[in-house]
Amino acid sequence: MPGRVFVTGGSGFVGSFVIGELLRRGYGINALAHHGTIANPSVRAVAGDLFNPSSLDEGIRGCDAIIHLVGIIAEKPSKGTTFERIHVEGTRCIVDAARRNQVRRLVHMSALGTRPNAVSQYHHTKWKAEEYVRGSDLDWTILRPSLIHGPGGFMKMEAAWARKSSPPFVAMPYFGGGLLGLRGGGLLQPIYVGDVARAFVDAIEKPQTIRRTYELAGPGRFTWPQFHRAAAGGVVGHRRLTAPMPAWVAKLLAAAGLGPLLGFNRDQVIMSQEDNIADIAPFERDFGWTPRGFEATLAEYAGKL
Repeated sequence: MPGRVFVTGGSGFVGSFVIGELLRRGYGINALAHHGTIANPSVRAVAGDLFNPSSLDEGIRGCDAIIHLVGIIAEKPSKGTTFERIHVEGTRCIVDAARRNQVRRLVHMSALGTRPNAVSQYHHTKWKAEEYVRGSDLDWTILRPSLIHGPGGFMKMEAAWARKSSPPFVAMPYFGGGLLGLRGGGLLQPIYVGDVARAFVDAIEKPQTIRRTYELAGPGRFTWPQFHRAAAGGVVGHRRLTAPMPAWVAKLLAAAGLGPLLGFNRDQVIMSQEDNIADIAPFERDFGWTPRGFEATLAEYAGKL
């Protein structure tokens, strides 16, 4: 190392940071370009998708490792975009293409909370994808990040709520447990996208991570109201009012098909009530560093939101 790495999801939020980290370390990069574009001239963009064997073969051929990042947080069944297809079938395609092209090293993105008895389809399909990776003869590493924050992704909505420029305007909303939603939901342990990118590239270079699964999270734990207040403090300099929607109400709205109109789906409601926290001691031991805290990293990019 450095060598050449094939990246899926390179045009996405996390993918752009992973590509930046690879370039800083001198790697050559082939990136699968589907909906988005890869603007960096140092990256060789390969047109296609996870289900096009010729595109995968073209992208993987000549590479030393694969970083598989593609995932979705909401389904669009009318367009064939489901958790089962993207997470499970897509991962099968990547693993099979790696074996076909004799590229053994794979770093796979999963998600914190993934487990065999998961209630949400999101986590259930992530588990099935992990099982296919684990069942292969590849030199794999699986990383399970917690909520990923940075200058993009969901933090754009956090910033809009903090600035009162997006509904519901008067408060920053969250799904709360109990009849009135006052229990606050599950705990979360957010991690900065730059640290996620660093971890993915580090994994390629650390043979001790082969055939191991790591939970990946920042050092701080928050309830959703605490997280909203910390985000508002970083964006506008003071705390904002928070307000719950009872999770049971949100589930009824999602079941009635109204969730997408309000910006959420059933799985997101379910996952918001579960603790999304990690034991990062194995990661710290094998990677040799600790991810940075939410407030400190938010201060670095708040002006970009």
